[in-house]
Amino acid sequence: MELTLRNISKTYGDVQVLNNVSFDLKPGVYGLLGANGSGKTTLFRILCGLMKPTRGDVQYNQQNILREAENFRCILGFLPQDFRYYPDFSGLKFMLYVASLKGLNRKVAKKKCKELLELVGLSDVQNRKIKTYSGGMKQRLGIAQAMINDPEVLVLDEPTVGLDPKERVRFRNLLSSFSEEKIVILSTHIVSDVEYISDEILILKQGSLINRGTPQKLVHEIDGAVWECVVPDKLVHQLTQKYTVSNQKHSDEGIVLRIVSIEQPLKSARQVTPTLEDLYLHYFREEAL
Repeated sequence: MELTLRNISKTYGDVQVLNNVSFDLKPGVYGLLGANGSGKTTLFRILCGLMKPTRGDVQYNQQNILREAENFRCILGFLPQDFRYYPDFSGLKFMLYVASLKGLNRKVAKKKCKELLELVGLSDVQNRKIKTYSGGMKQRLGIAQAMINDPEVLVLDEPTVGLDPKERVRFRNLLSSFSEEKIVILSTHIVSDVEYISDEILILKQGSLINRGTPQKLVHEIDGAVWECVVPDKLVHQLTQKYTVSNQKHSDEGIVLRIVSIEQPLKSARQVTPTLEDLYLHYFREEAL
């Protein structure tokens, strides 16, 4: 089981959205990390065969997914960022509808739909109309429908948008439970959603894949470059303009700043252990401003 992207580029007129993106994926969970506008959604649409690249191709088990589109769709699960549903359908009716589109036997489909609704915590509202669901409930329904055909490749575009912290933990545990059997790739700009469950993280910036590795390997790159210091209010603006500040909080002594910098920002600053969030801001400071 292998998903391969080779030299994927996408342009719209004079605008280049993706630039020679290449990677191979085997069973496991992969987090695609990037700021808004970095090309994540475009890459996913190409990966799912919904959009043709300007250059390059996507292969699954050495077969071009566009030439084998019907076969690829049978093993693909996809949750788009703009998940659509029929508001007057109940959750169960919608799941059965998706199952029919995927060609599942009705008897098998009903059992599978109920299992998935139970898995995402929607069994008690499965007969309610979707228009009465909260944002988090709709997102959980989206996750359930993406898994209806027990896909070998599961693609999730911003899957935790609208989920509260408890729901996000449930979602992370769900992905971890079947990651050995599937290729799971999810995009997000919420670092904590990929930090604990991803076997590898791919970092996409301005349409280019600029780094890839385990969370531990990536964070190791900024060892010795994360600092904490306590400063008076009057210095905060000056330091945030000059350095990448990943966090600030009040204390009795002043403002505690967490700074990502190769050089020691102040003589009083002390080195601290870096996190993936520090690394994210190291890469995407301009987008965060």
